[in-house]
Amino acid sequence: MHTEKLIPFWRLLIVLALVTLVSPAYAAESKSAEQKVAVVNGTVLKQAELDSETDRYLDRLQRTGRFPNDLEHSQIKKQVLENLIARELLYQESQKKGIKVDQQEIDAQLTGLKGRFPNEAEFKNALSRNNLTEADLRSQFERDLAIKKLLDGHIGDKIAVSEKETRAYYDSNLETFKKPEQVRASHILIKVDPGADEAKKAEARTKIESLQTKLKKGEDFGALAKEYSEGPSGPKGGDLGFFGRGQMVKPFEETAFAMKPGQVSDMVETNFGYHLIMVSDRTPEGTIPYEEVKDRLQQFLKQQKVQEAIAQYVETLKGKAKIERFL
Repeated sequence: MHTEKLIPFWRLLIVLALVTLVSPAYAAESKSAEQKVAVVNGTVLKQAELDSETDRYLDRLQRTGRFPNDLEHSQIKKQVLENLIARELLYQESQKKGIKVDQQEIDAQLTGLKGRFPNEAEFKNALSRNNLTEADLRSQFERDLAIKKLLDGHIGDKIAVSEKETRAYYDSNLETFKKPEQVRASHILIKVDPGADEAKKAEARTKIESLQTKLKKGEDFGALAKEYSEGPSGPKGGDLGFFGRGQMVKPFEETAFAMKPGQVSDMVETNFGYHLIMVSDRTPEGTIPYEEVKDRLQQFLKQQKVQEAIAQYVETLKGKAKIERFL
């Protein structure tokens, strides 16, 4: 279950303003940037807006390694248009209901956005690259916050998930809540390149053997790791935290999972160099208890309900609206 990936629709609207600035700018190549792609209750949606939103969406896909083909690109553009129509319908509905946004709310959003940049100059450069002004951003924040208030009041605040629903989902999806066996280990690493000559390898082994001697004399593993380990975990006393199978290189994993808490390994060779490993804790394979996931699960289920309710609400608004599409 990946609850953190389920973002309420209104939050996606707020994020769009952030993405506008932190994603690369794309110049509208279309000569028909002013051409209308849809009319929603008399409000014109222009080609430039559709192109801009589509480009940003494609950029986010490409950052994840996905490169849509021509057919997928066409489908994406149609879906982006539907999202723009939905956004416009929701904003129009917020205005019909007299929803207002305070300037302080807009200021808070703008301050949060500016905080994503090293300084004011970088922020202004980003605005310039995207052919935007601060007034444009404030206008977009006003629209998105109005939509958020509409959705919160009409849907979000009215939806609840009962204990019975949460428990039923948990009981029906126990495989989702399985947790693998894990160990918590620390290590001391003396680096040596796999292609190093025998003299360098011997030098590294000598260092590890001297540390083994110190440990046998009762010196503290964490203190030695801080002083001698050449891995990134050294400053933390070599602590790697908990990890499961498949997360470490094979020789390291096999040694760690064969040990009991409190044990220190002999020298272990990997492609990183030579290690001494100490296991401090381990947890068996099992199921995450219901009480441990209940709150997150309840939030997850509520978000699902909210998403479904928003989709239905938008369809209702579409049914009452006059919408012309020219794509």
